[in-house]
Amino acid sequence: MTTAQTTELDVQPTPLALLLLGREADPKSERGVECPGDLPSPSDPDLVARARAAKEKLGDKVFVLGHHYQRDEVIQFADVTGDSFKLARDAAARPEAEYIVFCGVHFMAESADILTSDDQKVVLPDLAAGCSMADMATAEQVAECWDVLTEAGIAEQVVPVSYMNSSADIKAFTGKHGGTICTSSNAQRALEWAFEQGEPSATKVLFLPDQHLGRNTAVRDMGMSLDDCVLYNPHKPNGGLTAEQLRNAKMILWRGHCSVHGRFSLDSVNDVRERIPGVNVLVHPECKHEVVSAADYVGSTEYIIKALEAAPAGSKWAIGTELNLVRRLANRFAPEGKEIVFLDKTVCFCSTMNRIDLPHLVWTLESLAEGNLVNRIEVDNETEAFAKLALERMLALP
Repeated sequence: MTTAQTTELDVQPTPLALLLLGREADPKSERGVECPGDLPSPSDPDLVARARAAKEKLGDKVFVLGHHYQRDEVIQFADVTGDSFKLARDAAARPEAEYIVFCGVHFMAESADILTSDDQKVVLPDLAAGCSMADMATAEQVAECWDVLTEAGIAEQVVPVSYMNSSADIKAFTGKHGGTICTSSNAQRALEWAFEQGEPSATKVLFLPDQHLGRNTAVRDMGMSLDDCVLYNPHKPNGGLTAEQLRNAKMILWRGHCSVHGRFSLDSVNDVRERIPGVNVLVHPECKHEVVSAADYVGSTEYIIKALEAAPAGSKWAIGTELNLVRRLANRFAPEGKEIVFLDKTVCFCSTMNRIDLPHLVWTLESLAEGNLVNRIEVDNETEAFAKLALERMLALP
């Protein structure tokens, strides 16, 4: 028998993976739902004019949000741009807009629906625009994890902290169990708040779903050690951890990651330093711990933008985040003599974010202009109530 035959894989196919492989069916799933009617052709030379005309016809009834990782052809029609939480708050601040068109991914549109009024309708131009990280933690898996923590006798000591990049179900779980949401900008403050909810020496945090943001914040920003962190694998019995490991840990990290930021490696950092002497390496905290440790600067999307705005002319930067944003920033600051390159040699777009293209946006705006509501994202009342509770705890953080 060969080694390959005896090697035991440490992962099992998830329901989503089986669905994508065609081995299962989920009639309730929004993933892959086709648009009713034909999309405009991507080669249609009138797409820009059509989008502009439909948006003008809708007037103040529509408010278009564009995430930083969107392509330029979509960003040009955004009323505001930003990260996921900023955009959700911007939507809530525009109660006169009947339609919120969210050019982002599914969890972002859910957050916008949670924070906006019942009269507003949140629309996602392509329902297949999901988030691989958010999909790495399902409600069923997290409920099973809580059972494991309960059996280990520590559930009452655990405060869940969930990243904004999570489904409404996970945000609701967090709110129901006394936790809060965080962004990459305020993760440290959210963790500090969580540890203040009980006896500091006994309190633990279950951090969902991005292991890297949780680990980097705890170790790099808060002075914990890597030994204070354990990794809960939802595909293994008891998360692959013993009760003793769970009891000794301060940070219980969910085994999830961003498919974009997870691609950057220590080799990427070393290589760019060799190629560009004097380069400043600036990365997102969703990157692996060894990448963050080797970087010169670490921060959220908004931090990255502000750092480049403040950078002196002639400075050189290698940026570890999504390529659409890096390319846009490189073009923006080139006239100031700032050299900005992508950290890795491999092209790395966010594939799900890029599902929102100009044909989908045109189809969405024209449908709304004709009075046809399409691709509405709605969170049920119970889920919304608990998810909003977790979001409001974050909003209350000083």
